[in-house]
Amino acid sequence: MESNIQDLLAFVAVVNAKGFREGARASGKSASSLSDAVRHLEARLGVRLLNRTTRSVAPTEAGARLMERIVPALGEVESALDVVNDFRDRPSGTLKLNVPASVARLVLPSIITPFLQTYPDIRLEVMIDESFVDMLAAGCDAGIRYDERLEQDMIAVPIGPRFQRCATAASPAYLNASGRPQHPRDLLNHACLRGRFPSGATPLWEYEREGEIISVDPTGPLIVRVGGGVDLIVQAAVDGLGIVYLFEGWLEPYLASGALEPVLEPWWQSFTGPFLYYPGRRYLPSPLRAFIDFINADR
Repeated sequence: MESNIQDLLAFVAVVNAKGFREGARASGKSASSLSDAVRHLEARLGVRLLNRTTRSVAPTEAGARLMERIVPALGEVESALDVVNDFRDRPSGTLKLNVPASVARLVLPSIITPFLQTYPDIRLEVMIDESFVDMLAAGCDAGIRYDERLEQDMIAVPIGPRFQRCATAASPAYLNASGRPQHPRDLLNHACLRGRFPSGATPLWEYEREGEIISVDPTGPLIVRVGGGVDLIVQAAVDGLGIVYLFEGWLEPYLASGALEPVLEPWWQSFTGPFLYYPGRRYLPSPLRAFIDFINADR
């Protein structure tokens, strides 16, 4: 039984990491041991689970079906074993969260330090990802997303500010040279600095005033991938390259210093803050349960 479980764990590690070497780094095993384990599992089941090439490793249809069933099952096993932690004085273990860059930048900093100081036996791993991944398949215990992107069949708990706004701003030098937009549609005649999601979608800029909602799709000289490239468009805006549209909290230091000037502030649209979401298991891992209790106590 133990060898069967180890073979399954090796298979899951390889699929999640999309390769034997990457799976070895993530799991702390050697690539050869993972390869042997997957080969033993395929031989025992009598079916190929992985398609292997010199450049990539991907599950076959049979492998994908196995992943769909085995990942939740392994999660239940971990949760059941974690019940033992209830007999400890303090929760311990690893908590893995999947979050977008905006949450890592604006929400978690005020939470992480006091949480880890309260629970010193817990280790926190944060995966920053703009794509809406399968949280469990990615090996995470919980995720943080905004309401319009929450997975179905998940429990959602508010975390961080309950309302946020998207702000539009530009440097005084740019606005003095190009004029100050008075209406969202005026942005179509300005240089706008845009972000693009990993999916390839470039989100529209949305505004609202007195019940009127307007979405615009402006153009400009710079597009970056949402997440890691956001600081680049902020700096470009500070340097006078164009107008930026971003979370108000992200731009606040630049607005406060005068490096950026608010644009169309009466039109800035507010929206519901993020949620921590997690599967509705009977037994939650103790680090996740402690994190949920911690953020609930702060509300």
